[in-house]
Amino acid sequence: MEFAELIKTPRVDGVVLHRPFMPTVEGTLCLTGHHLILSSRQDNIEELWLLHSNIDSIEKRFVGSLGSIIVKCKDLRVIQLDIPGMEECLNIASSIEALSTLDSLSLMYPFFYRPMFEVIEDGWKLFLPEEAFKDLESMVWRQLMFESYYSSAMCPRCLPFQYCVHQTDEWRLSDVNKDFSVCPSYPSLVAVPKNIDDEALRKMATFRQGGRFPVLSYYHRKNGMVMMRAGQPLTGTNGRRCKEDEKLINATLRPGKRGYIIDTRAINVAQQAKARGGGFESEANYPQWRRIHKAIERSNVLQESLIKLVEACNDQSHNMDRWLSKLEASSWQSHVKEILTTACLAAQCIDREGASVLVHGTEGTDSTLQVTSLAQIILDPSRRTIRGFQSLVEREWLQAGHPFQQRCAQSAYSNSKPRQEAPVFLLFLDCVWQILRQFPCSFEFNESFLLLLFEHTYASQFGTFLGNYTAERVKVSLPEKTVSLWSWVNRPQELQRLTNPLYEANGLVIWPSVAPQSLLLWEGVFLRWNRSSQCLDEAYDEMVHIIEYNKELQNKVNSLRRQLAQLETQDPLLQSP
Repeated sequence: MEFAELIKTPRVDGVVLHRPFMPTVEGTLCLTGHHLILSSRQDNIEELWLLHSNIDSIEKRFVGSLGSIIVKCKDLRVIQLDIPGMEECLNIASSIEALSTLDSLSLMYPFFYRPMFEVIEDGWKLFLPEEAFKDLESMVWRQLMFESYYSSAMCPRCLPFQYCVHQTDEWRLSDVNKDFSVCPSYPSLVAVPKNIDDEALRKMATFRQGGRFPVLSYYHRKNGMVMMRAGQPLTGTNGRRCKEDEKLINATLRPGKRGYIIDTRAINVAQQAKARGGGFESEANYPQWRRIHKAIERSNVLQESLIKLVEACNDQSHNMDRWLSKLEASSWQSHVKEILTTACLAAQCIDREGASVLVHGTEGTDSTLQVTSLAQIILDPSRRTIRGFQSLVEREWLQAGHPFQQRCAQSAYSNSKPRQEAPVFLLFLDCVWQILRQFPCSFEFNESFLLLLFEHTYASQFGTFLGNYTAERVKVSLPEKTVSLWSWVNRPQELQRLTNPLYEANGLVIWPSVAPQSLLLWEGVFLRWNRSSQCLDEAYDEMVHIIEYNKELQNKVNSLRRQLAQLETQDPLLQSP
């Protein structure tokens, strides 16, 4: 198909652009296969380049011969185009609707994008499963050697690290899914206990939703405990069981210890799943595991919540009471609280209870990933770095099978009925922002990094978030034909923009508050286009200036101290009494 077939009117002069908190611009509107472009001959006026894939919906209005198109974007901004001539307006609107609803992967912009920057490192090769497993092994050995250095004989405090090494040695990378036939949503390599062979994994895949048998999600280096994730067990009403499945998850337990199964569904929802062939682990078949149900809402509820929240944020007409009422009615903050509470529970089981954890909901591709990834941010300081967070998104979202193409097909403005769309990843980012706000010095990245990820999940020139599963990305050769977002992010000039100036490495576990008064509306996303950011930008620049000035003063102090020390060694009379 040629894009030209969908473009009825490629160019219109005299179009007026209205954007929030920006001056009105008159110029020429052009439509290409992937962009809506408005350029002006006025000096110092930034051109508008809007990806068609970023357009959620449009509205048409007419006053005489003048037509207006209200463009509502997936990143939640709203712009207005005043177009002279009714026919031109209708043609432009029709073309935008056609171009913004293309769903073929091969027609997406990342396949046509050619970077104008030098690719220093290929983002597609940064976070491969085999490299992550090597990092896990080397990390534990480094920690054991560190402890051994300070102890001539293995002392009691080193025993946890002995166990760590033992546990790490008990895991392997399996290529049972190398052709993606065992589990379409898993990557080709997965980490599983070494004493479980591939044939057992194939049997387990028939016992778990979508073939998602339990795999390693996180290894806690402090005590050797692990977190696994999976799909729900297909026990059904007959109480079906799988001994291979029981053997696998029991292999992660320390002798004499119990583990925790965190089910992200309410108990009644899990019970109802039995009638449809699903279910949960019974205590009779998993006696060493305690099951805990934490209700996290499913996709259709989350999408409706986002729509209500954005509607409330865009409504400038109501008073304070009505605004707060609308905000509460959206239930968005309640969802944030539920997810954070469950993630804290998983982290507490691992760090404080010294127990391994298995997390699953129904499919294991939405709420499960929210919990496992947030728990890692709480537990692991490396996940709070820019590179570590990239690795987390790759392993726990992209490689773990979160269906980005389905979930991000629509945002809050779409007029069509939601199918499988849901702001699952946006909710995760919101939770991360809540923790970042409570621990502003413990994260290497700033809010701009989270906003960048939000924008690129819905519309991007990079191929990172295209497709639903690794199998799909391999089939269309995404790594060979598109550029990775990480290739852009990891350039020095971009890293400088995304780095938190307050960052001080914190090796401790951080425990966020989930009290209602501790959770705020993420204004950077939901009020971004409704109020000017000038004051906040000025305050941020001033903060950076103060931090840089403080560093300069500290360097001067250190230099003077060194000079004084040298003088004291040269002249004994100058030495302090």
